[in-house]
Amino acid sequence: MIFDFRLQVFYTVAKRLSFTKAAEELCITQPAVTKHIQEIELHFKIKFFERNGTKIKLTPAGEIFLQYAEDVFSVYRKMEFEMNTLAERNSGKLKIGASTTVAQYVLPPILAAFHKRFKEIKVSLTISNTEQIEQYLENKQIDLGIIEGQSKKSSIKYTEFIKDEIVLVSGIEHPLAKKQYIYPKDLKKIPLLLREPGSGTLEVIAHALKPHEIKLSQLKNEMQLGSTESMKLYLVHSTALAFLSIHSVLKELQHKEFTIIDIKGLNIERYFYFIQLQGQNEKLPELFMKFASHYNFK
Repeated sequence: MIFDFRLQVFYTVAKRLSFTKAAEELCITQPAVTKHIQEIELHFKIKFFERNGTKIKLTPAGEIFLQYAEDVFSVYRKMEFEMNTLAERNSGKLKIGASTTVAQYVLPPILAAFHKRFKEIKVSLTISNTEQIEQYLENKQIDLGIIEGQSKKSSIKYTEFIKDEIVLVSGIEHPLAKKQYIYPKDLKKIPLLLREPGSGTLEVIAHALKPHEIKLSQLKNEMQLGSTESMKLYLVHSTALAFLSIHSVLKELQHKEFTIIDIKGLNIERYFYFIQLQGQNEKLPELFMKFASHYNFK
């Protein structure tokens, strides 16, 4: 990849907050790292790092410069991807399996853009819960999986895709909608809609509740439903609440049909993951992973 090396030096120091670690990572000397940073600061006539003994931190100017550096590297990665794909003709069949939330709310625009860019590649999508998608991959019924769970099987390689957040959602007129927040212990008394066993979302919720010493069995489970859409429609006609992916309720939040109930001290964040069999390095799955990772989600 072609770019100004000084920008890479700054980026590495800013991410590691250590001149020594940056030097090791870039395979140059620490004085060379210092010199590159000084040259950048001299050019812009402003300090990017505050030094306190052996510790450093970014100045406000450094924070802004880091954001631009990340934007620049993103453009370079996209440029490199486009140039590499233009150099060869891609064709064939790609079988993707995705868990429900990813398949319904994240993948459709990516698949459309991928088809527009690679018309010779025929893509099929299988939708199921995380547990089943992992089984499909192990049975070689799909070439690539995209899941939302916490499980880690030794036969499978997990690669971070994009970050997601699980939020507690209610109808806009729900009595709790006016509260600033609730406590985790309150979840034991509130009627909740939960996904079915094997769901990645349910697995992530269980993992997040453990530090608060709350088990799924202690929650007031009004009903288990097998899809996010059925949960959303149920919420409209009910006083129950539901844990849902933020990606799945963006339209409802925008149209003020749903609201998010904050839970004090409980943030449920996760990644959606690409999954491949260990040792698998096939061309089309790798191509799709790179394309999806470069997709603009803004």
